[in-house]
Amino acid sequence: MSRPHGKIPLRRREGSPLDVIGPGYGRTGTLSMQAALQRLGFDPCHHMSELIVNLRQMPLWQEALATDPVDVRPVFEGYRATVDFPGCVFWRELTDAWPKAKVVLTVRDPHRWYASAQKTIFSRHMQQPGDPDPDAAEFGRFMTEELRPRILDVGGDRPLNEMDEHEAVEAFNRHIAEVKATVPADRLLVFQVSEGWGPLCDFLEVPVPDEEFPHVNEAGSFHERNRGLFEKRRRSLAAMRSGSAES
Repeated sequence: MSRPHGKIPLRRREGSPLDVIGPGYGRTGTLSMQAALQRLGFDPCHHMSELIVNLRQMPLWQEALATDPVDVRPVFEGYRATVDFPGCVFWRELTDAWPKAKVVLTVRDPHRWYASAQKTIFSRHMQQPGDPDPDAAEFGRFMTEELRPRILDVGGDRPLNEMDEHEAVEAFNRHIAEVKATVPADRLLVFQVSEGWGPLCDFLEVPVPDEEFPHVNEAGSFHERNRGLFEKRRRSLAAMRSGSAES
């Protein structure tokens, strides 16, 4: 039974900066999940979009990926939750680092996931190539050469974005099966965003908000939203440079 409507409490656990870990792949409703978790008090929630708009993220990820084994804990300092790429690829490291965090695995029909991913996150237009701005060029290089190959390397001969539908769906299902087999059942919720607040709020032990569950980032608006994120990054950089010049 869902908990009653009410004010969402701000929940913190001693020694556990991350309260919620989302190992679901991008295009399983992860942006809706980010909005939902932040509405429930697990704010801020990490998502791939953070790498674009948060200027501290790229150097933190560069440092993390240079460690062996990869240590992603500094990347998530200050975050209450994480969903989407790139965090979902490091779900084992995250669940080991924060053993009290709950795990919400977002899923959807695998063939619909593949069709959506082909139009969006697997697209070669996802980054902003050819930008004369040095930061944009460096960010594009980082995404293309450092991060994207790591997060789309799911085993096999080719990265996830270069697999055909059959191979990609197999990899998608294998990832879900591995999470289910590894994370204890009492710590794991397998969730479709179409289920709404009820199962999520029950699992996280928070009241149900008196508003509809967020549904954002349809595939058709993905690239427009992505351009908006890069524009926000440019404005942040301009403000930072202006402040440096004045000091």
